Amino acid sequence: MNITRLALDAMGGDSAPEIVIKGADAAKAKNPSLEFVFVGDAAQIKPFLSRSNNLKNASIVQADDKVESDENVSQAVRKGKNTSMWKAIEEVKEGRCDAVVSAGNTGALMAMSKLQLRPMEGVTRPAIATFLPTAQRQVCMLDLGANIECDAENLVQFGIMGAAFSRSILDIQTPSIGLLNVGEEDQKGHNYLREAADILSDPSNEMNYQGFVEGTDITKGAVDVVVTDGFTGNVALKTAEGTAILVTDLLKKAFKESLLTRIAYLLARAALMRMRKRLDPRVHNGAVFLGLNGIAVKSHGGTDAIGYASAINVAASLVEHGFMPDVQKALKKYTSQNQAENARKEA
Repeated sequence: MNITRLALDAMGGDSAPEIVIKGADAAKAKNPSLEFVFVGDAAQIKPFLSRSNNLKNASIVQADDKVESDENVSQAVRKGKNTSMWKAIEEVKEGRCDAVVSAGNTGALMAMSKLQLRPMEGVTRPAIATFLPTAQRQVCMLDLGANIECDAENLVQFGIMGAAFSRSILDIQTPSIGLLNVGEEDQKGHNYLREAADILSDPSNEMNYQGFVEGTDITKGAVDVVVTDGFTGNVALKTAEGTAILVTDLLKKAFKESLLTRIAYLLARAALMRMRKRLDPRVHNGAVFLGLNGIAVKSHGGTDAIGYASAINVAASLVEHGFMPDVQKALKKYTSQNQAENARKEA
């Protein structure tokens, strides 16, 4: 049995370290090949570990400080080396762990990951990606907030990395790619979007580019990978999460209105539970920092054990499916073709 060893920032998140340890316990129960290194205050971690039957052999790396959720990035980085977040990433950098998971401050996690793991060769800006539920199957969307402003080259790299991400997690051999825009027509959108579309649609790049997609196409599952800048992507993600919560709350209220609606709920309960599970943000928890020389996964700070276990499963899947070699190969191929094309134009 191949062992996957994950470093967990035990002090990151609203309910750390309790939720971190409970999430790890749940993940370990379903996947015995997982091993964990909990990074943080051992005095706080040990009591929770002692209650788990699945984590008796887990390791602890002492960290005397932690990154606060409201800390700005520069403050967090300045005190970084003494924090649980920095030391958890360091476990991956030094090769002692295969991936890191944290529910801590997103900006600090991205900054520290970039400083320690460094961007892959050919990557100008790493991106945050995750999967969203659709009417068809899950869709990969990026960037979700790491890069507020992007150029055409950034978006092309996001498409390459997102496609590799989908191949690894969803086992889609040739993921379809779409650029998020205000319309599907070729003349719509900013110039950099149209430039990115020209590159992605070039047959020599061998990308399954399907054109521009609109917001409604995300939930339809029109493409496997939706590419956008971090500003738009973050707004779209939070809107989708809010809509899922709204639909669930409205259904709850509707079924409580009368005796007849309560009876209707009992008749439809099984179907409603399936829908609720499919829309549950916890099931889709775990955003990945793509484009780094190491796997770093961000969990929602306010998630529960189920959500944290989902983030752990994302990290484990990336390790087990060989995501890193896949994305490095794809980026190297594109970079070589791009350099050859530029040389041809200059000749």
